[in-house]
Amino acid sequence: MASISLMLVSCHDYEEFANDPQGNFDALWTIIDEHYCFFEYKDIDWNEVGQRYRAQVRPEMTSEELFDVCAQMLKELKDGHTNLISSWDVSRYWIWEQYPENYDERIIDQYYLNFNYRQASGIKYQILSNNIGYMHYGDFGSNIGEGNLDMILSYLAACDGLVIDVRGNGGGFLMNVETLVGRFITEPIHAGYISHKTGPGHDEFSEPYAYYFEPADDYRIKFMKPIVVLANRASFSATNNFVSIMKMLPNVRVVGDTTGGGSGMPFTSELPNGWNVRFSACSILDATGRETEFGTEPSEGYKVDMSESDMAAGRDTILETAFAAIEDMTASGI
Repeated sequence: MASISLMLVSCHDYEEFANDPQGNFDALWTIIDEHYCFFEYKDIDWNEVGQRYRAQVRPEMTSEELFDVCAQMLKELKDGHTNLISSWDVSRYWIWEQYPENYDERIIDQYYLNFNYRQASGIKYQILSNNIGYMHYGDFGSNIGEGNLDMILSYLAACDGLVIDVRGNGGGFLMNVETLVGRFITEPIHAGYISHKTGPGHDEFSEPYAYYFEPADDYRIKFMKPIVVLANRASFSATNNFVSIMKMLPNVRVVGDTTGGGSGMPFTSELPNGWNVRFSACSILDATGRETEFGTEPSEGYKVDMSESDMAAGRDTILETAFAAIEDMTASGI
């Protein structure tokens, strides 16, 4: 997604803040107030939030105490892309801790891969005993080489279908999303929309503009048979983007749980005391114009959790559902 760029536009002079507890708190609140992109979508009253936490700020408080107050305020955004970064800690909001994990790497490795698999560009892959190809990509921060993908997909080319497992993938680089999706399309696709801030008001945004993904070059290996993407609530950020785009393709089904979301492109700013704040400053919509900040749902009829009895028997319920989905697509001529 190399064409995507992030711009923060201000229509006024920046305010100077003192390097003391009150000044640093006010600087943080103002940065978020003027540049965060999901206030209206999440129905957050940022003024009320600021008043509530500002009352906890005292001139004599320590840096650690101030950090804790600011970190709690940022959690009100319910945004995994929003972090306060000091020399001793990073604040965070982990939505997936509230949901079933729905992934056990040991079960996959022992009972499906027999501890025998290949690995390249951060992708674990193998042909399973039912002639289904399996790829687990655990981190979109691990760059994908085009040559590596050629080798992977050439190895899996004779399979009846392909499972792409992105459970537990917390995100990474959007360019890796574009590289991977390019192997499953034969013509350009409308991947979604982008809307960026144009001013400090909570409703000051550009009109959404479309962005597109191109297929990989003709001489590259592609896979156009039935594909199932496995996702869970720990599939976040760039992974959420990948799942939302793959879900649109006619030969793809998404199986498992709703992703963890995280559709905002992050931006970083600095407080007077040197702390950094990272936050969502630009909204990415799916191809239907829908926000996916709170996650991308599985394909209709394919919401499934890991069964405890299956796990005890060494079976991955979500992966087994993927096998059935590939069989159904094949029978339907997809």
